[in-house]
Amino acid sequence: MIATLLFYAFAAVLTVAALGVVTSKNPVHAAFFLVLAFFQSALLWLLIDAEFLAIVLVLVYVGAVMVLFLFVVMMLDINVEQLRQGYTRYLPLGVVVAGVVILEIVHVIWYRSQGLPILSVPTSHGPDYSNTKELGAVLYTEHVFAFEIAAVLLLLAIVAAITLTMRKRPGLKVQNIAEQVAVRSADRIRVVKVDAVTDAKD
Repeated sequence: MIATLLFYAFAAVLTVAALGVVTSKNPVHAAFFLVLAFFQSALLWLLIDAEFLAIVLVLVYVGAVMVLFLFVVMMLDINVEQLRQGYTRYLPLGVVVAGVVILEIVHVIWYRSQGLPILSVPTSHGPDYSNTKELGAVLYTEHVFAFEIAAVLLLLAIVAAITLTMRKRPGLKVQNIAEQVAVRSADRIRVVKVDAVTDAKD
């Protein structure tokens, strides 16, 4: 009973956070809503005894991916007003995608009401059971190639983000190392002689 109440509470907060991600006008606020959504998803993982996946979701996505996302948002200096001008063009596609997602959720709820064994509650394991060991045994044997491809894609995303921040744009301040090394003190310092000013009483 308590697990069911916790599930609905976490799911409600997760839904609100997800709506905040797609409806927030400020990209930084949207990123914070996404952090909240990740935390709620991690709590849902804990309810089904997947502690390793929960902690990885917090450490990797919240601690690394979201920091990179905020870095890209800050460095790219996105013109939000310009992006809003073409909002209505993508509205039909967004409605279609939202309809597909809602249809999938309805199907999942309907399948759960049928009592199928594939959607049953996972059985609890003993204290000696290790999620990390079991996940590693599957990840590095059956899905090792997909794991390596995902790592390469993340590396390409990091390189692309850095490349985008180095683009030429007005007002960008860059360093010229050659000019800094070749500078002379005579070009930077000018000695000015000032006559001493004495007090009128003296």
